[in-house]
Amino acid sequence: MQNRAVFQGIIPPVPTLFNKYGDLDKKGMGNLIDFLIDSEVNGLLFLGSGGEFSQMPAELRKEVASFVIQYVNGRVPVIIGTGSPSTKEAVSLSIHAREQGADGIIVINPYYWGLSEDHLYQHYGEIAAHVNIPIILYNYPAITGQDLSPAFVLKLVRAYPNIIGIKETVDSVTHIKEMILTVKSEKKNFSVLAGYEDHLFNTLALGGDGSIPGIANFAPELATGIYQAFSKGNYEKAIELHRKLAPLSLLLKLDSPFVSVIKEAISQRGIEISTEVLPPARPLSNEKIQQVKQFLKQVLE
Repeated sequence: MQNRAVFQGIIPPVPTLFNKYGDLDKKGMGNLIDFLIDSEVNGLLFLGSGGEFSQMPAELRKEVASFVIQYVNGRVPVIIGTGSPSTKEAVSLSIHAREQGADGIIVINPYYWGLSEDHLYQHYGEIAAHVNIPIILYNYPAITGQDLSPAFVLKLVRAYPNIIGIKETVDSVTHIKEMILTVKSEKKNFSVLAGYEDHLFNTLALGGDGSIPGIANFAPELATGIYQAFSKGNYEKAIELHRKLAPLSLLLKLDSPFVSVIKEAISQRGIEISTEVLPPARPLSNEKIQQVKQFLKQVLE
């Protein structure tokens, strides 16, 4: 067993791009993927929350997974989101991702129903038992209503060696710290990745492995710059970039869900993509488009 995290660094949660009919915009996806890989990201995550997976039927999710894995073609590791409120569907999507050649999957815990810890353990266990592929847990209690505690995660990791990391989308440094101290102290190659870009620097400083930040889709140079500077011990540079990155989290609050903001910000950076979103999300108003433009100009130029 290697003594380093399987997934580390900056792994953007890439938005899924659509045309006006709701079909996959393959040209735009290719443009965005090439831009991110050229920006020296350490991997790409598709069909996460910002990838609008929750608005898609299973067949569209499979179409997206197949296309992006083939398009990336091994240039960087690819992680596919396969979470679902249905264990059966999550297993099916996970098997498909493995068959298509994904390097890993990320699985959010079931949302809508609150589950007993025993049922939640069995849900993850069934997925891990069916799919011999690296699995990242996705802890997003603000969406699911249920937190994955460090003790619960350690119990899963002890039983299922292919559960190798967690995306901590929590606004709590204490939670991230306890996840690192509880799980990585026993499983040193377990990846702890911050979900919110605000906690990238904190996570690295505490001994974590990187981040899966939405802003990396339109400002990858800041996120990768922080990670690279920190890795080289250039903490002054990392802090400087962290302070520059910090205001960008405010941009994501411009609309809810934030997917339309991220797509517009990518477009404003000069990447040729469609900014269509799947309902119930809606495109930004002209007023908010101008606000995105002014915000990026102030922060990035």
